[in-house]
Amino acid sequence: MPDPLRRHVRGAEHAEPRAQSELDGDSDEPPPLWMDWFTSVRLDAFMGNTQLAAGQIRRARQTLSDVLAQLPDADVEQRSVVAADLAAVEVAAQDVPAACDRARQALDALAEVWCATGMERIRQVRRSLRPWQDEQCVRDLDDRLYG
Repeated sequence: MPDPLRRHVRGAEHAEPRAQSELDGDSDEPPPLWMDWFTSVRLDAFMGNTQLAAGQIRRARQTLSDVLAQLPDADVEQRSVVAADLAAVEVAAQDVPAACDRARQALDALAEVWCATGMERIRQVRRSLRPWQDEQCVRDLDDRLYG
């Protein structure tokens, strides 16, 4: 991992406990009203994405799997994003069938509620699957995406 990225990841890892404390209401000041949508589960989703960017594949898989398990059923948009991030984790681990399964989960969520971020993450996953484009699961994913 390049040094600048390593510094950013370390910074995120050090900031996360403080952010969690703020979300838990440990601050003397209430959070701004516009932050009512942001929860500790969403904070963990950002952390999982940061771990993925840093190449911490096992940590990212665990963090994002935990997030997916904790997301409320009604949070379908975030479910699409997290499932797509998990697909990216599986691509990084070179587990193509698992990546395709997670991408399909993300597409299932998008079929319920559209989310541009979720779709963009799926597109990124599909681009990263190019080396395996002849695999049946990737062709099936293409049918789902473009069919």
